[in-house]
Amino acid sequence: MKAKIDKTITEDAYDLVSTDRNLDYGHPLDDFTKTAKFWSVVLDTEVTAAQVALCLSLVKYSRELNKPKRDNIVDAIGYLLTYDAVIHSE
Repeated sequence: MKAKIDKTITEDAYDLVSTDRNLDYGHPLDDFTKTAKFWSVVLDTEVTAAQVALCLSLVKYSRELNKPKRDNIVDAIGYLLTYDAVIHSE
């Protein structure tokens, strides 16, 4: 039997990025802009807040390839949601 698509994964991701973490770290544009400044120094190239969100989602894909876990998928979706928030806030 084929597995159904679990809509709670997207709900979990939405809850992560729209509630507690948003209160703790601020809007993703603000948080990822700070991170982008650090990464820009380390990488010696300009990094944007949107690129931070995309790269963080790639970390989750890498982890998923190493060891599949629901948490990886939830977090990857969460980072894509924050990416969307960033590109629509700039």
